[in-house]
Amino acid sequence: MTQDPEKIRETLIGWFAASRKRILTAMAQPLDVAQKSNRNDLVTNVDKANQQFLIEHIKTDFPTARIIGEEGHGHDDTDLNGLVFFVDPIDGTMNFVKQQAHFAVMIGVYRDGQPIVGAIMDVMRNEVLSGGPNLPVTFAGRQLKPLLDLPLKDGLLGVAGPMAIKNRLHLGDVALASSGARMSGSAGMEFIEVALGRQVGYVSYLQPWDVAAGMAITQGLGVEFSREDGSAINLSQPGVVVAATPQAHQTILAMMAGKSEQAH
Repeated sequence: MTQDPEKIRETLIGWFAASRKRILTAMAQPLDVAQKSNRNDLVTNVDKANQQFLIEHIKTDFPTARIIGEEGHGHDDTDLNGLVFFVDPIDGTMNFVKQQAHFAVMIGVYRDGQPIVGAIMDVMRNEVLSGGPNLPVTFAGRQLKPLLDLPLKDGLLGVAGPMAIKNRLHLGDVALASSGARMSGSAGMEFIEVALGRQVGYVSYLQPWDVAAGMAITQGLGVEFSREDGSAINLSQPGVVVAATPQAHQTILAMMAGKSEQAH
């Protein structure tokens, strides 16, 4: 299949529509829930089945592409050369299990380590955020405008709950310096909020498949991405992700480095 970004976007949205039907059907049946690394790191039969569904479509339409998926597919692949699909079949599995809401499906498509297109579906609302460096960013069919460059103090901030509560890397202090902290439990849902201008940023420890789609989409709206020390995101490994408007990003990095006086 062509590697034209707009065609890839249309393909992803088509896969999402079919994927959503499968997820909703599966939700009507009892879930098979298992733990991964700990009791709060869950995987279900729906995660696994949806990932396999998406992988099959990728292999059919993009047979030479590499695939890195959350549920044990391509985890050891650190070679980002060529076309690479980052797949998160259910982002926010705890929400999916406990709430049956506030979870997403995400795919980020990169070539030689550079973003082409990302897509994030809010499954229960049936809304898709998509875009890329050479694509307009759209949400539920409407084009989004670049974000206002708000300072941290004037915006809500999405944060990882455990990091903020334990004040790891001063993230609790960072959250208090914002207009208010928000903890959704889903990176995909957080990136939707940032893209819509409802949050000034998002900070969490993320796996490559957690950040690939959101980074591909929201950089075009003016969101800056880095590690906590300001270095670039390397999608071959997990790590802390600071994603925010330029002013907020600068303040967050300063505070995470212990320079709290720069937060005011």
